[in-house]
Amino acid sequence: MLISNLRLRLRDLGAKPCHEDRLLRGWSQVSSYDNKHSPAETFFPQAMRIELPAIEAELNRLAQLSSEHPAGEGVARLLVELHDGQMVESVLLPRGGLCVSTQVGCAVGCVFCMSGRAGLIRQLGSAEIVAQVVLARRRRAVSKVVFMGMGEPAHNLDNVLEAIQLLGTHGNIGHKNLVLSTVGDLRVFERLMTGLKQASSPIPPLTPPLKGGECSGLPAFLPPLQGEGWVSNDLAGVVGQPSQMASSFFSGDGVSPGYEQSRLNASVKPALALSLHTTDAALRAKLLPRAPQIPIEELVERAEAYARATGYPVQYQWTLIEGVNDSDAEVARIAQLLTGKYAVMNFIPFNAVDGLDYRRPSVERIAAMVQTLKRHGILAKVRDSAGQEIEGACGQLRARAEKAK
Repeated sequence: MLISNLRLRLRDLGAKPCHEDRLLRGWSQVSSYDNKHSPAETFFPQAMRIELPAIEAELNRLAQLSSEHPAGEGVARLLVELHDGQMVESVLLPRGGLCVSTQVGCAVGCVFCMSGRAGLIRQLGSAEIVAQVVLARRRRAVSKVVFMGMGEPAHNLDNVLEAIQLLGTHGNIGHKNLVLSTVGDLRVFERLMTGLKQASSPIPPLTPPLKGGECSGLPAFLPPLQGEGWVSNDLAGVVGQPSQMASSFFSGDGVSPGYEQSRLNASVKPALALSLHTTDAALRAKLLPRAPQIPIEELVERAEAYARATGYPVQYQWTLIEGVNDSDAEVARIAQLLTGKYAVMNFIPFNAVDGLDYRRPSVERIAAMVQTLKRHGILAKVRDSAGQEIEGACGQLRARAEKAK
C-alpha cells in the first residue's frame, strides 16, 4: 500500500486534507483521532466514518509481529509478517530507536550480509514501511527511525521518501532522527539536495487561524509535536518551544492553515548514513558487488555537501571483518578521507552468518582503530549489530523462518 493511494481512497470518501491528516497522524502516532473540541465522530465525513473500520483493519494487516527476539539490553529484533505473508525484520533499539526494512531481500548482494543472499524479492510500499513504526510504537515509544534494515533504500527511493515525509510531519519524529542509509547512489544525493531546496522555499503569509473543528480544505488540526513544543519555523524538524511569531498566530485550538499546509508540504530533511566498509575501490567492488561504482572520494564529497547543508553529520557505516578491512592502511585512509569532515564513523563488528568464514576483529583491535581515528579528530564509535548471541544479524531471522516453511 502507498500512502498516496490511501489519501486518494480517503478523498473518494469525501475527506479533505484536514481529515486525511488527522487519520494519518492518529495512525502513525498510535493515538486517538479525537481533538479536544472536535471528536472524530463529528469531524470525519460520514462515508469516511462508515469505511474507517475496514481501513483500520487493512492498515493493521500491513505489518504484524511474527516473533520477537531480545538481543541485549534495550534491544529486540522483530520478525514482521507483511500482508502477503512475506517477512522482513525491524529492530527496537535503545533510547527510542527503531531500524526498519525497505525491501524484502536486497539486490546489492553484500558478501557479508544475509539479507541479499536470495536477491531482491519485492519492494515495500510506503505504508508498509510506516507500518513497522506503528507496530513498534504499540510496544514502546519510538523517537528515531533508521532505514538500515533489509534492503537498499536507494532502490526503493520513492516509497522510502514518502514514508520519511509522513514520519517527519504527522509521525512526530524530528528530521535529524530520520536516518536514510545507502551504499552510495547518485539518485539519493540528487533527491536529497532537491528536497533541501523545497524545504527552504518561503512560507506563505500567515492567515487568520481556523478553529479546530473547521475544515476549509486545508489541515485545521495540529497538536503539539512533543509536549508543548512546535516544529521550528525554519522547518529543520527541530522541536522547541513556540517562537514569539508562532505564539502570536497560534492560539487556543486555532492554527494558521497557510502555515500548516506549507509545513506538511515542505520536504523533510533526513540525516544521511553511508555504508562505506572500505576505502579501497577494488575491495569495495568485491564486498558490495552490485553497488554503483562511484569513486569513494566522490561519495564522501557528496555526503559532506549534504551534511554541511543540513547541519547533520554523515554517519559512515563500516562492518568490521578481521583480515579484510581492519588494517592500519585502512585506518590511515579513513583519516585522510574524513579529517575535517562533518562525519561520524560507526564501526559495526561482523555478526557471524551461516556459511561464511568471516570473523569480527578482536576487541583490542577495534579499540585501537577507534583511538587512532580519535587522535586525528574523527569521531568514531563501535555499534553492536544487536543479534550476535541469537544469530539474528540482518536477514538471519527471516532466512530461518523461510527455511522452516
